[in-house]
Amino acid sequence: MPTRLSAQNSALVLVDVQGKLARMMPDAESLIHRICVLLQGAVQLDIPILWLEQNPAGLGPTVPEISALLSARRPIAKQHFDACSEPDFARQVAALNRPYLILCGIEAHICVLQTALGLLAQKHAVYIIADAVASKQEAHKQLALQRLTQEGCRLCNVEMLLFEWLASALHPAFKPLLPLIKSLPSL
Repeated sequence: MPTRLSAQNSALVLVDVQGKLARMMPDAESLIHRICVLLQGAVQLDIPILWLEQNPAGLGPTVPEISALLSARRPIAKQHFDACSEPDFARQVAALNRPYLILCGIEAHICVLQTALGLLAQKHAVYIIADAVASKQEAHKQLALQRLTQEGCRLCNVEMLLFEWLASALHPAFKPLLPLIKSLPSL
């Protein structure tokens, strides 16, 4: 049976878009913009967001364009590449009680991959936002996406996800989100 993502059955996991590392990603500004659009959509639709930071003392904080959108929230600091190994993250995932966890962030072949694998091992359904994940090397991202799909993750992109969450042009958030969707940069 096909899956339908909705605001009621989804949660978003933002993985480690931090400091200088975020700026080293290919086309970093477009990536950050796509993640910002995704986050604004999630906020507008009241979708839970779990915000991760890998070793913030070493990598620095989340980039300001993103952290400004999450000012009412607190990041979950982690040392493990698989966030599922962090008790605070595991507690928050369990408390959400959402069947679909949607991941975006960096790096696709390290923390996104290992967190997705950890969630799959816990029997969660995992979606990867293919145009909102990155690795310093494009080949590493592509290999990560290939492995993630082989392991059971599903792929989508920011625009696809936002329209799926909205489900109808009659949704009250459709008109406010439409300019954001139209601002998405081409790949």
